[in-house]
Amino acid sequence: MTQIAVGPATIDFTDQGTGHPVLLLHGGGGPATVAAWADRLAADRPARVIAPVHPGFAGTVRPDAVATVRDLAALYTELLDALDLHDVTVVGNSIGGWIAAEMAVIGSRRVSGYVLVDAVGLQVAEHPVVDFFSLSPAEIADRSYADPATYGIDPTTLPPEALAAMAGNRRMLGVYAGESMSDAALGDRLRSVCTPTLVVWGEADRISDVGLGRAFADAIPAARFELITGAGHLPQIEAPAALTNVVWAFVEESAHSPRRG
Repeated sequence: MTQIAVGPATIDFTDQGTGHPVLLLHGGGGPATVAAWADRLAADRPARVIAPVHPGFAGTVRPDAVATVRDLAALYTELLDALDLHDVTVVGNSIGGWIAAEMAVIGSRRVSGYVLVDAVGLQVAEHPVVDFFSLSPAEIADRSYADPATYGIDPTTLPPEALAAMAGNRRMLGVYAGESMSDAALGDRLRSVCTPTLVVWGEADRISDVGLGRAFADAIPAARFELITGAGHLPQIEAPAALTNVVWAFVEESAHSPRRG
């Protein structure tokens, strides 16, 4: 884990692999939800994968000045400058997808494409994000996975420190995303996005359903939609090979320099 001071925050991040830069943004479950896929992407493709920990998650410090998803988007846009990255693909899952969407609204000459994976944030009456904070961990797992029996975690088997980390991540999700995990004004802001954007969704997602994913793609002029079968809200865990293939095909289409592999 590496640290860098950016604006009001100190950001912890992993940095692995060489090649096309990918900024990988985790969801409300914390950095562990993308760690294995970050390893896989860096190993299987010519990719430099940078995966930050959102301030306040995983026991890190959240400064008062970083309190919303839009704050995180601004912070990570500054991070690209601080690391002097170019031709970056930003990939975000769940709330990380919302952050990526807000980064797309801000825009950056350093980014060649955005990938929203089972994102939250967009408010669509017919396709609301589930009332996450009313659910037990078992109910969250049931809604998150196509195969919860295989991929869900039984919290009764976890040690106290792991339970404390889960509770802390859940609190931070509430701070950044609010109870509804959506923003009524996001749809209007997305109309200004002109950078190539890929919206990827697990067909079995019952946290933010496929209809919300299609609405995301419809809201962004430069977006297209891809469905991943056999996966729910976390395709990087249930269908990592499929997600890698879909994301890398997009990288090859959108990157300023060819990125084969």
